[in-house]
Amino acid sequence: MTTHYYSHPMSAEHTTPPGHPERADRVKVVNEILRKPSFYNLKKEEAPQADAATFEYAHPKSFIKSIQEKIPETGLVQIDNDTIASPKSFEAVQYAVGAALAGVDDVFEKKADNVFAGMRPPGHHAEKSTAMGFCFVNSIAIAARYAQEKYGAERIAIVDFDVHHGNGTQDIFYDDKSVLFCSTHQMPLFPGTGAISEEGVGNIFNAPLSAGADGSAFKEAFTSRILPAVDNFAPDLLLISAGFDAHYRDPLAGLNLTANDFDWVTGALMELAGKHCENRLVSLLEGGYDLEGLAESVEAHVNRLMTG
Repeated sequence: MTTHYYSHPMSAEHTTPPGHPERADRVKVVNEILRKPSFYNLKKEEAPQADAATFEYAHPKSFIKSIQEKIPETGLVQIDNDTIASPKSFEAVQYAVGAALAGVDDVFEKKADNVFAGMRPPGHHAEKSTAMGFCFVNSIAIAARYAQEKYGAERIAIVDFDVHHGNGTQDIFYDDKSVLFCSTHQMPLFPGTGAISEEGVGNIFNAPLSAGADGSAFKEAFTSRILPAVDNFAPDLLLISAGFDAHYRDPLAGLNLTANDFDWVTGALMELAGKHCENRLVSLLEGGYDLEGLAESVEAHVNRLMTG
């Protein structure tokens, strides 16, 4: 497998207050772990800066303008209770989206089999017209629409295993049969969405897990609900919202996954990507707030992307 990894120093320039879980150290530990000798063959790329106009694939122009206008010249500004903007935040978002779009280019142009983008801020909580949950715009939704527009992808599957439900991604595609959205997540937990009954137009498959659930419950949710849905959908592209905050060490939730569980789910999704979409798979970092748990989970995830 040929795997590309996208990062950019601007990811660390989006600053948050002391003690905030979504902090620059997250991308620093990801970059550090991927410098280990075992990742010698990982092709590391610097993310390009996306034009803000590309955000319109998933968001109204008026919403994007409102975000830009809230970015402070100095200091920090609250977008909502959890989402903090600093002077470089909008640029960090542009590079995060740029990494996602470059990943789509790479897999469709056969430069790579799969891609991991270790960028921040995350995106899966950003709804069509609402920034929330540490997220400004929805990078994975923008990437999906970009793949449809530029490469004519007819069916795109988005799988989200972050511990928090990807309400923003669900909101954007709720009435769109061309995009499948599947999510495992702890429930009840922020943001409060993600019930099995939320089905969209038959394209939404949620598999909520109870607090304390471990790898066996996670695997059952995938094998009984998520993987069959992706298999039946037969996507042209598989996108992953790779949140690692379901790790047992994470402070923001109560699931008990280990790095081995992320290794397993990555392999299972790669199998489907190989079956249906010529291996085309792009994975974007979402949550993961314990640095040790994040590092070992990313190590397992990227190692599996590289080795199949």
